[in-house]
Amino acid sequence: MGLCMGNPMTGTRVLLVDDHPVVRQGLRSLLSQYPDIEVVGEADGGPAALRLIADMQPDVVLLDIRLVGSSGLELARQLRRSGAEARVIILTSHDDEVYLMEAAQAGVHGYLLKSASAELLAEAIRAVHSGEHRLSPALVSKALEQLEALSRAQAQAESGLSDQELQLLRLLAEGASTQDMAQALYLSERTVKRKLQDILDKLGAATRAQAVAEAFKRGLL
Repeated sequence: MGLCMGNPMTGTRVLLVDDHPVVRQGLRSLLSQYPDIEVVGEADGGPAALRLIADMQPDVVLLDIRLVGSSGLELARQLRRSGAEARVIILTSHDDEVYLMEAAQAGVHGYLLKSASAELLAEAIRAVHSGEHRLSPALVSKALEQLEALSRAQAQAESGLSDQELQLLRLLAEGASTQDMAQALYLSERTVKRKLQDILDKLGAATRAQAVAEAFKRGLL
């Protein structure tokens, strides 16, 4: 279902995409108190939304992740591929970091929870329209954790260190002795010493202390 409503006016033009009419009605009501934001249409799914976006040329699309018969993230990807200028804000009840990462990969400009206040939603719409990105405060820590994990994975790949060598580095940074590391990883002390030398070589370090310092510098620890 697609609905075309409202007269064009100056300000930010918004299209609502959610398969629950009550949710769309609530969003329209919330946003009606902001004169610089106009809801120009509603859609309950992908095909209708694509048609309305092409017809109405909204500035911002408020998009739920789960739609009947389609995925909001897939719709976001389709919009990105089509070259549409509309910026996308995912508005959802799902705070799962997997959805968050998929949304980022789909090129969305904002990710807000439906529990967000009207003021936060309006501010996000304005910010996204002006080219910024917005994320629900409750999701910031999860996003940072994901970024840190990705950064560490990239640093590990670039260093050539194996998972076991990275474990040894962590133990080394914690002050573990060769004997402690051997017991923790079920290795002989001779094997630990050999692997530690491999780590030093890969990090270009002369001593264990330098290896730990270099690992912190590269974001491996």
